[in-house]
Amino acid sequence: MAYGTALAALADPTRRRVFERLKSGPLAVSAIAHGMPVSRPAVSQHLKVLKEAGLVADRPEGTRRVYYIDPHGLGALRGWLDQFWDQALASFQAEVEMKTKDGKDSDA
Repeated sequence: MAYGTALAALADPTRRRVFERLKSGPLAVSAIAHGMPVSRPAVSQHLKVLKEAGLVADRPEGTRRVYYIDPHGLGALRGWLDQFWDQALASFQAEVEMKTKDGKDSDA
């Protein structure tokens, strides 16, 4: 999964809402669509985009399909985002160490 595809898929507010509805666990399209301002076919189209982006997967349950967040796709997106967090923490640590080393710690 390319993180750009995942980010593009999540850029749409309705699609994000569909994705967020799956955070509690697997759901059928009808349950995802319940209370949403779009039709079930529209929710199905959003799920198709999320699936193509590697963010959700589905499995058959009887006569319906149940969708769930794909941990592999979400992990890949998180890995991409974590690089920014890791870099920010490393920069913060370097700044603190530099100030402590120079004796510029304001608590002293």
